[in-house]
Amino acid sequence: MVKTRKKITLIDHIRELRKRLVISMICLCITSVIGFYLFDPIINFLAKPYLEIPSSLNQKLIITSLFEGFSTKFKLSLVLGAVLALPCFLYQLLRFVLPGLKTKEKTIISISLVSGTILAGLSLYLSYFKLLPFSIAFLTSAQFIPSQIGLLLNYQKSIFFVFNMMIYSMILFQFPIILELLLYLNVIRRKSLLKASRYIFVGIFVFTALITPPDVITQIGLALPLISLYFLTILIAKIFKFGEGHV
Repeated sequence: MVKTRKKITLIDHIRELRKRLVISMICLCITSVIGFYLFDPIINFLAKPYLEIPSSLNQKLIITSLFEGFSTKFKLSLVLGAVLALPCFLYQLLRFVLPGLKTKEKTIISISLVSGTILAGLSLYLSYFKLLPFSIAFLTSAQFIPSQIGLLLNYQKSIFFVFNMMIYSMILFQFPIILELLLYLNVIRRKSLLKASRYIFVGIFVFTALITPPDVITQIGLALPLISLYFLTILIAKIFKFGEGHV
């Protein structure tokens, strides 16, 4: 006797989606509490790039309002909780989507997640250990700040400047993964990407200019790896024959 497969209704999909959303929210609450208790070492980590500023500037991070310390801890804990909860969010998303995918498609998504994790690590290393120290040293050098001038930096703005720089860099480094998936699905063609490369380069420089300090060296330092990844994405697509315009 052949068993018939149970038909999944719209209500079942809604219930499953609600279940995944509830689990994700619970996970966010837990990771936000973890972020709250990890606040001190995280703050020390985010403030470390400013320790390289010359002592002659009498550099320090200052709070300009009574509630700034509280609001900084609350905001950072919540945002850090969202970052820590990303694996849970992705897992719940995959549990909701993957049952309807074929084995080959599941493999492609798994490879994409692993590649995305590697690129995220690379972007965090590049932004924190290379770009930020250079940018801060450049902007606080004697050619911009005279020797008789001190430096006071806003606590919240300075901390979130470092944090946002790292997160935005991580997001930008995920674009090659999205691009590769679009090529795999034949949504776009390799030839089209090559023809549009000059516009892509302009777009990359515009985005990097928005998330980096106003110095050209830092912008170039972030833009060049992204341009390299762009061509690497096209090369991988060529090797595996993605984006050839036919299914």
